[in-house]
Amino acid sequence: MSFLTRVLPSFLVSWLLTFTLASLFHSQYVVNQLVNVGVVVGFSDRVSLTLDDWLGLLPTYGAIIAVALAIAFFVTVKLSKKVQKYSTQLFVIAGIVAFIIVLIAIESIMNIHIIAGARGWGFYAQLLAGAMGGFAFATLTKTLKAK
Repeated sequence: MSFLTRVLPSFLVSWLLTFTLASLFHSQYVVNQLVNVGVVVGFSDRVSLTLDDWLGLLPTYGAIIAVALAIAFFVTVKLSKKVQKYSTQLFVIAGIVAFIIVLIAIESIMNIHIIAGARGWGFYAQLLAGAMGGFAFATLTKTLKAK
């Protein structure tokens, strides 16, 4: 029962946060690259692009992130039982590692950057999204466990 009341809701919230941040970072990286070559992008265009990217990336990148985080968090749950003192840090690292593996694997397999926003500094922004997801998962599971 703990899975349905504590783990699943925590995972869904952390996945949604992670995907939303990853999509946002991707969108703004792409817009920034356009601005760097002289394209004028207004605020309404930025918002529209960001929302379109969120919806467009959800079925593919969203699913990939969900699987990557599920595997990373599963392994980390097992590991954190041995090192409970550092469980939050382990989940942050797990989120980062999940993104590193996904982004490098996709690039290696397809020989392209499928997520345009994961080039240059955008790669590190994607890792930040993973870190935030790991932190959210650790925090939420601890909060729900205390109740």
